[in-house]
Amino acid sequence: MSTQGQQFAFYDLHPPMDDITAEVRSGMLESPKKLSPKFFYDERGSQLFEAITRLDAYYPTRTELSLFDAYLEEITQTIGYHSCVIEYGSGSTLKIRKLLQALSPSAYVPIDISKDFLLTSARALAEDFPALDVFPVCADFSQSIALPPQTDGMHRVGFFPGSSIGNFEPESAREFLARVAGTLGAGGHLLIGVDCKKDTKTLELAYNDPEGVTAQFNLNALVHLNRVLKTDFDPEAFAHEAHYNESSGCIQMFLRSLVDQRVDVCGERIHFGAGELLHTENSYKFAPVEFGRLAASAGFDIQKRWLDSRGYFGLYLLRAR
Repeated sequence: MSTQGQQFAFYDLHPPMDDITAEVRSGMLESPKKLSPKFFYDERGSQLFEAITRLDAYYPTRTELSLFDAYLEEITQTIGYHSCVIEYGSGSTLKIRKLLQALSPSAYVPIDISKDFLLTSARALAEDFPALDVFPVCADFSQSIALPPQTDGMHRVGFFPGSSIGNFEPESAREFLARVAGTLGAGGHLLIGVDCKKDTKTLELAYNDPEGVTAQFNLNALVHLNRVLKTDFDPEAFAHEAHYNESSGCIQMFLRSLVDQRVDVCGERIHFGAGELLHTENSYKFAPVEFGRLAASAGFDIQKRWLDSRGYFGLYLLRAR
């Protein structure tokens, strides 16, 4: 790197292609068919999600940023300086830049499954923070991950913004948070953004934006699969849908087959009936008391909690027991 003494090391822990193939094939044989939201995130998908965060209808990002601006000094005073910041899913650098500037950590470990996007953003941050050691890890953060050995012995601070915790099924969310608690170690902190339950109209508009960017994002998962697994999905033969399931407390996102068709998926000829749904994402929303129970069950105590004035979004500082 450009600054003497700074460390930059890339760790490629991306899942083997055989594992990805088996996961996709298995999901296509379920009823209803499903695809993990991790497949949204190739380089193009990451760019589209960045565009989503700037839309008028998509309130989570700007609401979370307003909480950052209001409470970052309090967050810094509670966590302290010179830690190792571990970001689970390194998307927009806007939030992490604010945190890095405030905390002045010794090391930063961004973890993301989109290799090209990860390296581009990590290198940009390394250039802009020349005193910071940067160790990007390409991996599926929903699985167990060994952190770079250079971070051993540091106070660890996890960072999981954007309410991405809502993409996990409830038990999987608990398991993920429990793994994070183990990674951070007793006394480690996790700063996490959590989308709150609210009126259906606001929720559904955020995932059905008039500009159609979320539709492009959803359909890009098929383009991604075509490239990496040589499937032959026709994205124009599917349409984006999203609605709020009030009984489950989550937004459910789908791709609806517009025609009767067969698709080659990893050697299987998969039939989609006209109107059939492919489930691509759940996004669970949490009342504060619900998230409190979830965090406690995973080995965390809530040290601080901040909500915006409308109660749309929560920012939590958790401490591992």
